[in-house]
Amino acid sequence: MFQKITLLILLVAIVSCQKKESVEKDKIKIADWLIGNWENKSTDGALSENWIKLNDSTFSAASYFIKGKDTLHFENIVLAQKGETLTYFATVKGQNDDKPVAFNSTLESDKQLVFENPKHDYPQKITYTKGGNNTLTAEISGKLDGKVTTEKFVMAKK
Repeated sequence: MFQKITLLILLVAIVSCQKKESVEKDKIKIADWLIGNWENKSTDGALSENWIKLNDSTFSAASYFIKGKDTLHFENIVLAQKGETLTYFATVKGQNDDKPVAFNSTLESDKQLVFENPKHDYPQKITYTKGGNNTLTAEISGKLDGKVTTEKFVMAKK
């Protein structure tokens, strides 16, 4: 009898661990709508973000702003899931000794992702919102030089 109870407890523990692991790996799937090439062309230049899926727990993007033949801004982004946490890592050439800055997820849904790092100089918050007609709005916000600032970038899927 004791052996049967022990075996049952062990079996329940194994099954519950497997379920948790699959839930953890599946969390990044809520961000699948980011995958693709996004662009906003204006008289100021062209902003592009190109998102790809590297594996079951990691997405990667290159974000750049080009005016004429000059690249004015270039950023590498990694969206990674470790455990049940989604983290957005941004690496901007020439900033933070070219090391990534981490922003932890504070909201995930099938239409919006929010990442925050209150200790970062600017931005402290990064928001992606899925819009209608294959649009994506990227918004950065926080305090810049003591003043609350928000910048929005609406992009269309190419």
